[in-house]
Amino acid sequence: MNDAAIHPVIKILRRAARVWRTPYVTELSHRRRAPFHILVSTLLSLRTKDAVTAAASQRLFARADTPAAMLKLTPRQIERAIYPVGFYRVKARNLLKVCHELIERYAGRVPDEIDALVQLPGVGRKTANLVVTLGFGKPGICADTHVHRITNRWGYVQTKTPEQTEMALREKLPRAYWIEINDELVALGQNICHPTSPKCSLCPIYQYCARVSVTRSR
Repeated sequence: MNDAAIHPVIKILRRAARVWRTPYVTELSHRRRAPFHILVSTLLSLRTKDAVTAAASQRLFARADTPAAMLKLTPRQIERAIYPVGFYRVKARNLLKVCHELIERYAGRVPDEIDALVQLPGVGRKTANLVVTLGFGKPGICADTHVHRITNRWGYVQTKTPEQTEMALREKLPRAYWIEINDELVALGQNICHPTSPKCSLCPIYQYCARVSVTRSR
């Protein structure tokens, strides 16, 4: 995919995404731009299916929806609320550490800078970018596995890791598309552009895709 093709591709994906399921964290941000909720839900979402993340987040927020309230829960109480998210015991401990840090260092507020967010326990660049973009409406590029896989499959970038993909996209992707590209490519990845045997025959942007490393498709 050449640089100019990104403009029609984004337009097509915007239309297509209307009929695809919206990722839970994005849906949450549309209902209420609450950085703490977005931070917690994103941490729960790692290695976890979207429906499980949604249910776990709702159970947890029903018990505690601020850092101070979360610190009143025991690790076991958090584990029970978020089970069966992936690595739920580790995530329960990290959530308590994050809440402690937020209260001690930021007066209970979630920081709005990536460099500050990645200092929090369990927070990587993917999570930090989602919090910055969805929680604060600031420019950022969340390069999760879908964004990394698909932009390389397109031939738009040539990178080895999601972090390299983020940096490459920061260099070439028009800034107007930074916030939205994660939502669109997560939806595309969940519905069409699967890691193995993608549904190329149904893909709305098939004509623009270089199909790098695709050996089998439907």
